[in-house]
Amino acid sequence: MQPPKAPFWKTLYFQVLVGIALGVLVGWLWPSFGASLKPLGDGFIKLVKMIITPVIFLTVVTGIAGMADLKAFGRVGGKAMAYFLTFSTLALVVGLVVANVVRPGDGLNVDPATLDTSAVASYVSAAKEQTVTEFVLHIIPDTAFSAFTSGQILQVLFVAILFGIALALLGTRGEKLLGTLRTLTAVVFRMVHILMYAAPIGAFGAMAFTIGEYGIGTLANLAALVATFYVTSLLFIIVVLGLVARAAGFSLLGLIRYIKDELLLVLGTSSSESAMPLLMEKLERAGCPKPIVGLVVPTGYSFNLDGTNIYMALAALFIAQATNTELSMGDQMVLMAVAILSSKGAAGVTGSGFIVLAATLSVVPAVPVAGMALILGVDRFMSECRAITNFIGNAVATIVVARWEKAVDLDQLRAAFAGKGGELTEAESDALQIEGRSDVAP
Repeated sequence: MQPPKAPFWKTLYFQVLVGIALGVLVGWLWPSFGASLKPLGDGFIKLVKMIITPVIFLTVVTGIAGMADLKAFGRVGGKAMAYFLTFSTLALVVGLVVANVVRPGDGLNVDPATLDTSAVASYVSAAKEQTVTEFVLHIIPDTAFSAFTSGQILQVLFVAILFGIALALLGTRGEKLLGTLRTLTAVVFRMVHILMYAAPIGAFGAMAFTIGEYGIGTLANLAALVATFYVTSLLFIIVVLGLVARAAGFSLLGLIRYIKDELLLVLGTSSSESAMPLLMEKLERAGCPKPIVGLVVPTGYSFNLDGTNIYMALAALFIAQATNTELSMGDQMVLMAVAILSSKGAAGVTGSGFIVLAATLSVVPAVPVAGMALILGVDRFMSECRAITNFIGNAVATIVVARWEKAVDLDQLRAAFAGKGGELTEAESDALQIEGRSDVAP
């Protein structure tokens, strides 16, 4: 028997929506006051980032340790990375094609020498601090414990995988510790739900800051670029990810309805990390095994950034077009190759896309880095779309990999999307975490 549904005004979806609407209103009517509310959004994101480390560690460890076949875990990782590389590259190609067809930067005739680059200097310097080799080495933490204090997702994932494999190899001797970790997982996810009470306040503060600081009027100056990016991302989600979802046997629209609360949270905070723990829990509720969710979702936050890749291709060519910089097809191919590598270090937080763009342009001298000053004013408005596209892309990737492994039942998935199995009581949610589903197909 299904528990009675809560009144709509008590749902996270409605409360975050109200927070976003009030944030836009406050930022528009009282810009200075709205800009001063930035700590509300930043504080909420810090609260969520605080809990992400234990969520990833416990989910991955309990998932791997509970598996009957460790070889399946390596197979899942290989399939996930193949998916990430394929669709991240496809997103770049889509962005390049659209930028060449629409040409949103044509007619601006900007002289790069006249641009004030002081505002983008910090982004450029941050981008130059890390090469691809350094990024790979950075996955290995200085100590096993520093991974938990640095807040680096891939470092936590690396330690969790090693710990989970070691615990699995202990066999029956590790069962007592595994049971304790599963109980601790339930406690951590209960903390996530407690923190979500602050989500409407965080969305309100973040949106009020964005509108108050940058103003809705700034969109008019670069409306062509912003509109092109939003439409391209929407088409990528509907057409590309929609076809992928259909091929895997599930409905993309059903998935979007299922994670609508999380999508609003991402929209309000401009950060896909703010909803990561909730996404992981919901995918498990829908029937995706814990090991697959624990591996694919956190890894996807660094390696499967469809929205960021579309943005980089469009923004780079927009700058080239606006400054009358001619790029041959060879130049564009080099740009895409560099972007494929540089995008792998982007985290799902506000501003990371801009830093990765700076890193890409620094390596491709044909496009003037100074041109980034043109889009700095609207980058914040595009970060919401980047984050949402990345978020949906990672949700689709997780279910697709689970389907490849024949580890998720379509009837259970469709029932969850239809609202007949996805909404659990708090007691059922705790039981799910303690139970530790890990039925990856051998």
